[in-house]
Amino acid sequence: GEVKTKFGGGVILKPMRIIFGDRATFEVENEFIDVNTIAIGAAKEWIKKNLRFVNSDSIHYQVELARGSAELTDIFKRKDAILGANDTSAAVGYAPMTPTETMVLQTEQYLNSPDFKKRFPESGEDIKVMGLREKNKLSLTIADPLIDMFIESEGGYFRKKAELAEEIRTYVLGRTEFEPSISLNTLDREGRGMGGIYLTVTGTSAEDADSGQVGRGNRVNGIIPLNRPVSSEAAAGKNPVSHVGKIYNVLSHRIANEIYVNVPDIKEVYVWLLSQIGEPIDQPRIAAAQVIMERGTLESVEKEMNEVIDRELANIQEFCMELAYGKIPVN
Repeated sequence: GEVKTKFGGGVILKPMRIIFGDRATFEVENEFIDVNTIAIGAAKEWIKKNLRFVNSDSIHYQVELARGSAELTDIFKRKDAILGANDTSAAVGYAPMTPTETMVLQTEQYLNSPDFKKRFPESGEDIKVMGLREKNKLSLTIADPLIDMFIESEGGYFRKKAELAEEIRTYVLGRTEFEPSISLNTLDREGRGMGGIYLTVTGTSAEDADSGQVGRGNRVNGIIPLNRPVSSEAAAGKNPVSHVGKIYNVLSHRIANEIYVNVPDIKEVYVWLLSQIGEPIDQPRIAAAQVIMERGTLESVEKEMNEVIDRELANIQEFCMELAYGKIPVN
């Protein structure tokens, strides 16, 4: 899109565009499914719930969805008790999150919470938090697009920015043992007018400064953990009953967390799942766990770990239904 920001409230010159791509099912047992309407409706519903100052009806929706290939769609016609995987894919999950990872996630969630937006309505939703820990020092670099209708001048912007930074610092200080350092909107330069402040009309840089793409954002645990092994698959937009790019992505994290919580003496655990296209999704080609022990030996916990993995795979149909009904978040 394109906007013209202005103190006291700017204008939208060109609406944002959302493009829906890839494959979908348009017919089931001779019954037509209006996929385009479903896709646009879901997008509008999400926007209304999450972006206060974006008019979902003003966005241009471009639907480029098409039917899947004959062999892939045949997976659903084979009447197998457990659907076959529609791809050969690998996923990895881990537990627990480090204190730095947890603080990054909690900070973003706090800044986008209803209570925070009520107290600081000028804070936009398109928030990014980058965390760096050096020994006992935790540096958080935060981008928060302020909304121009609440800002009357350049001076008012920097006063509000300082107030927000102090609020964030107080929040972090009360929730971490590290010494926090907060840097907010670091591209800003006083005296440069609109060119020196992070101001938006709608609270998201998608309005004219940036574009997004599925797979470039947060992983399924809500963060982008650069020092961890991560899955290359994007979970969003994929079907939750045979697309292992979604299922194994989320399930690997769940299994890792179940092992960490229920198996004693484990400090850290990674879980890998590998599918083979066409094979039942409850029978991965490999399901492996790598652990760092707090104490004891791997042999002492191997049986319990295997029991957790087997239990979660045995319950995969129930897990997929939870995904389908939105009971499990896919961030």
